[in-house]
Amino acid sequence: GPGEFTGPGTGTAAVSASELGDLFALADAIATAVGGATAVEDPRQRLLAYSTVAGQALDEDRRQGILGRQVPASAENTEQYRVMFAADHPVRLPALGKGDLPRLAMPVRAGGETLGSIWVVDGGMLAADAEETLAQGASTAALLLLRARAARELARHHNSDLLRRLLEGTAEAATAAPRLGIDGALRVAAFALDAAADLPDAERTALRLLDVVRLQCEARYGRHACVLVDGVVYALLPAPEAPGGTGPEPRRRPHEQRHRALAEDIVRRAGRALRIPVRAALGAVVPGVSAVTASRADADLVLRVLDEQLPVASVDEVRPRVTLLRLTQLMGERRELNEGAWRRVMAYDEAHGTEYARTLICYLDAGCDMAGAARLLAVHPNTCRYRLRQARQHVGIDLDDPDERLVLWLQLRALAGLTGASS
Repeated sequence: GPGEFTGPGTGTAAVSASELGDLFALADAIATAVGGATAVEDPRQRLLAYSTVAGQALDEDRRQGILGRQVPASAENTEQYRVMFAADHPVRLPALGKGDLPRLAMPVRAGGETLGSIWVVDGGMLAADAEETLAQGASTAALLLLRARAARELARHHNSDLLRRLLEGTAEAATAAPRLGIDGALRVAAFALDAAADLPDAERTALRLLDVVRLQCEARYGRHACVLVDGVVYALLPAPEAPGGTGPEPRRRPHEQRHRALAEDIVRRAGRALRIPVRAALGAVVPGVSAVTASRADADLVLRVLDEQLPVASVDEVRPRVTLLRLTQLMGERRELNEGAWRRVMAYDEAHGTEYARTLICYLDAGCDMAGAARLLAVHPNTCRYRLRQARQHVGIDLDDPDERLVLWLQLRALAGLTGASS
């Protein structure tokens, strides 16, 4: 019936149940007036509505189209669509094969934009004024499709605002979830343009990125929950668990692979279309919309650790990096966490031209192995050993205390931004 198919939609395909009812009623009216079974399609040959007038001739193409909601693909069909869309009036098209029937078809347009098409099966009983009647029906269909699109754009605007507030934690989850069509476990995926890219029109490019993300999410999940916030496109991805898929390893969870494939596909497509590198971050899977802000926070942090070598990642894949990033933020904000021996080391180096900080970070990064630290520093192990003795004496650090080593290492990494690899 009219309300049974809302379908995965982009453009004119995403039609609500009430809008489909109007199209089904129009298809019945055209079929009755013209004398042949009628179908209304979108520009991608997806069936939006069809007539149900008793006694009118059908063929296999018509039956398959109704069953699959999509016109069967063939080279002959493609050619007929080319001919039909090139016309500005009803055209008569021959039967495609044995057992098939001819068609009377016409594109549906408004202001030069193609919105779809109408097809009538010619079973030999078409009315004398069938072409004129079909042309009038196409005009009505254009109005219905334009009205449906306007309604969808308004709903999209409202949903975008609701999703934005949900991500910010200012919307009531219990009421937002049904309005957005969200149920069950989910995760936030965040997509952003490479911050290092030179963008003359960043806002416009971000809107184009939103279009790419929305299109791909609709194609896979049938509806979208995407929004652009401060240059980042956020999408809510459903994460249902398959039977037996509750193990801790991501490979056991079917949604992990699907989400990763979607993110990589969007990064690839958007990068080509926008000619700018795109990054994609997957937040943690949360049980429902009430915890969506936590998944969004994860995704935001993951975005900050992505680069050219790692353009796509989930929070679990980069957990050490995002944990260190969180700790860095916290330590920078709290005086009691950013005081300590690391400041004395940095100050002594600055005053005396020594390299104690570099030597300490290499020693700690090497797991307190003197030979490994010397390799990172490109010096002799004796030089490294001497520097550490001097640091103990002049700065007053106790490298035999594991707690002091841990705090010093963390502060040098997080607050001084030093690593053995960059030394």
